[in-house]
Amino acid sequence: MSMTSPPLHVGKHHTSPPLLNSTTTTNHTKLVKTCHLPRQLKTLTGASHSDHTQTTLSNSKLPEQLYNNNLYQWNTIISRHTNNDLYHDAILAFYHFLQTDHTPDNFTLPCVIKACVGISNFKSGLVVQGMAVKMGLISDVYVGNSLVAMYGKFGIVEDAVKVFDIMPQRNLVTWNSLISVFSDNGWFRESIDLFMELLVSGDELIVPDVATLVTLLPVCAAEKDVWFGRMIHSLSVKLGLYQDLKVQNALMDMYLKCGYMLEAGKVLDRNENKNVVTWNSVILGCSREGDAQQAFQLLHDMQIGSDSVKPDRVTILNVLKVCLHRSQLLRVKELHGYSIRHGIEADQLVANAFVAAYAKCECGSSLRLAENVFKMMNNMPLSSWNSLISGFAQNGNPLKAMDSFVKMTSLGFKPDWYSIGSLLLACTELKSLQYGKEAHGFVIRNGLETDLHIGNSILSFYTQCDKPLSAKIIFDGLENKNLVSWNAMITGYSQKKQPLEALNLFRTMVYSGIQPYEIAVTSVLNACTQLSALRLGQSVHCYTIKKNLTRDVYVNSSIIDMYSKTGCVNASQKVFNQSDKNHIGLWTVLITAYGIHGDGKEAMKLFYEMQDSNMSMKPDDFTFIGILMACNHGGLVKEGLRFFNEMQTVHGVKPKLEHYACLIDMLGRARRFDDAMTLINEMPEEPDARIWSSLLSSCRVHGNMELGKKVADKLLQLEPYKAENYVLSSNLFASFGRWDDVRIMRQRMKKRGLKKEVGCSWIELEGKAYNFFAGDNILPDIHDMWRKLENDITRYGYKPDTKCVLHELTEDEKVDILRGHSEKLAVSFGLLRACKGITLRIYKNLRICEDCHNAIKLVSKAVDREIIVRDNKRFHRFRHGRCSCADYW
Repeated sequence: MSMTSPPLHVGKHHTSPPLLNSTTTTNHTKLVKTCHLPRQLKTLTGASHSDHTQTTLSNSKLPEQLYNNNLYQWNTIISRHTNNDLYHDAILAFYHFLQTDHTPDNFTLPCVIKACVGISNFKSGLVVQGMAVKMGLISDVYVGNSLVAMYGKFGIVEDAVKVFDIMPQRNLVTWNSLISVFSDNGWFRESIDLFMELLVSGDELIVPDVATLVTLLPVCAAEKDVWFGRMIHSLSVKLGLYQDLKVQNALMDMYLKCGYMLEAGKVLDRNENKNVVTWNSVILGCSREGDAQQAFQLLHDMQIGSDSVKPDRVTILNVLKVCLHRSQLLRVKELHGYSIRHGIEADQLVANAFVAAYAKCECGSSLRLAENVFKMMNNMPLSSWNSLISGFAQNGNPLKAMDSFVKMTSLGFKPDWYSIGSLLLACTELKSLQYGKEAHGFVIRNGLETDLHIGNSILSFYTQCDKPLSAKIIFDGLENKNLVSWNAMITGYSQKKQPLEALNLFRTMVYSGIQPYEIAVTSVLNACTQLSALRLGQSVHCYTIKKNLTRDVYVNSSIIDMYSKTGCVNASQKVFNQSDKNHIGLWTVLITAYGIHGDGKEAMKLFYEMQDSNMSMKPDDFTFIGILMACNHGGLVKEGLRFFNEMQTVHGVKPKLEHYACLIDMLGRARRFDDAMTLINEMPEEPDARIWSSLLSSCRVHGNMELGKKVADKLLQLEPYKAENYVLSSNLFASFGRWDDVRIMRQRMKKRGLKKEVGCSWIELEGKAYNFFAGDNILPDIHDMWRKLENDITRYGYKPDTKCVLHELTEDEKVDILRGHSEKLAVSFGLLRACKGITLRIYKNLRICEDCHNAIKLVSKAVDREIIVRDNKRFHRFRHGRCSCADYW
């Protein structure tokens, strides 16, 4: 029966059908009447008898010394076996009992039913239930309680409810049993509803006890229902049960799993009888919250004072859960040393956990330590091999991961889905389609392709290696797609700049009745950002609110990013204000948002606000990329240099090439070429193409031909097959009228089969995107509109800047080319089609030229309209004849 169906009514409304249908009752009655019950038990028990009890019922006769036992003595023997988990012996004793003249009573049958549950034999339980029906014991409260528990253990919740409903009498055990059945089978709300029914039942003799509360508190944790958990907390105090250690441990666990660390700490402080379970629970809670410092402090606290407790292997495992990062390597070593001194490291689970912890600390020395622990293990289980292979794959040693995989299989280990996933991750890190295909072939040869986890790993590999068609074939071939399958495909499309495919698959996913969660939503928000589809992004935002996904930091970061990159930085700020600000990623994405909108001062204000609001929150390398970019776009060179220095001296963040690229671009824009070259020469790494590309643009803008020529040569050496580099070099020569060099650049492009990217702009109106390419002549009305606008802005001093046309043409021909620039066509179309007062949002694939920038700035004044243009570098917000960049871009 389904475990997810709504339960039948319990309590007051006894409308359930009879527990056993007439056929079942008749059959069981026949068994009792014809004395076939022992034979039935013989068959059912003998089939499942454990190896430790060699005696089978078939060959078993009643020992003579037991024949004269009375009913009390038989019940004692059966219950003793059951209470000691000797379930087969209990059923054997019951079989012997049935050979006597005694009749089972309401003490015998519950013990036997419990034994049937213990050997996981539902049929035996039904046989005993039939016996209870025949003997008129089915209405007995003790028999009923055991049947409720039996049906619950076998996951047949509806029948447990039926037994509960037909019971004429109930005691506290009855209520506790059904509450536990609901809880164990995931029917959490039903557990709470039944408890509330117990409280209002009016029976003053039935009062919740410790078992009731410790059953309900995990339900509160699973439902994240801290309000109800607090009610149970108050009730425990009122009933005098709060001092019970089980209740305190359950309360603490509930608060921890609900994220209420302060309340959990208060329960811990008031607990006068802490045991190792108590400490393990609170340490695990800190690990879940990622609070390594507090977890280690608790590990220290539990070992001091008069009530000190010795950590066990669970303690070590719980602390290790929070040490899976490079910054925690010293603590992992400290914990490892402790486990060696106290003889815990020999435990296979602990040793395996240390292999995993060292492997995930993301540095070469930690991987060596992982290998050392691994080699010292007496028995290397598959999980240890997996940890080692995964550690190599995730930390820049893909070849070693592959070697370890080969060694593992040569020793006779059969790889599981985790092994294959790590192997494919190594292939992905190498960007090796050949190795990945060989791994795929290994999967097929070993008949593992039907495993959904492995199928998802293969799917992710092909998406990451830019093989969307192969990935789609794998995706379509998966019989039972799960969320991971959909997420991998949608994320693959989004990451490989195929936003339309990502959005279409997202729609298919929703229409198929599969609810997308965080990963798919962040990917589709990224797709909306790539398409600059504001309205669609707003729809996805509404979906996240409806599905309560906005508590996830990555979803919120994606929403903030989407709004900022579709020109709505105010909406980004609102989302940020409504978010939990305890994650550095949220601050980083908003700082970056203000940066691309040219508001460097607001970005700096936010950076300082972040430091003041949470002293434990440390800016990372991404945060500094954001603030340096903000200073760059805002022309705040002095401030940018200060942040760059403080990044290293104050915050201990080592600069990467991305940071140097921001700083060199900043210095180039400010015409500080000598400082830029000094910084390049002092870099610990060789400058890459990003460094030289940004410097080359500055050389063209500021007319530094000498340096520009050297930079162009460097750039073309590094990336000889990138068209943009030839275009930048050609533009530099054209700006100085060196047309022979321009022709050489164009010939080199043609020889390599490279083509210049055509300027394209698009505008979203009423949820639909309209694209325009430079020189389009599709709508004469648009060109007429621009002619009219050109006449209007001439009155404000506009003159076509023909220096922006880097071709050997007449001035009139250059003016005609300027009129056909794609952003001007998009603005003209927007003014023709959009309602009055609506902000025009234009998106362009290339950097906006000086002429278009000046022209659109004046158009915003002439027509009194806000116009936002996002090019491939930043945003330009034009209002009242001014731009947010202050003409610094």
